[in-house]
Amino acid sequence: MGPELHYQVMISRAAELQEEAADHRRARQALAGRKAQQRSGQRRLRAAFGKLRTS
Repeated sequence: MGPELHYQVMISRAAELQEEAADHRRARQALAGRKAQQRSGQRRLRAAFGKLRTS
């Protein structure tokens, strides 16, 4: 394998890895967002229930 071909393979592999990392990062961010929404909803329910009990 010539140096030019090797260099092109390295560049394409680096691009593939960067794209894969971006996909994983987006998936983690989406999961974190869903968990935050779920926690927020649970907190609101607890707050509302607490207000009903003390009234």
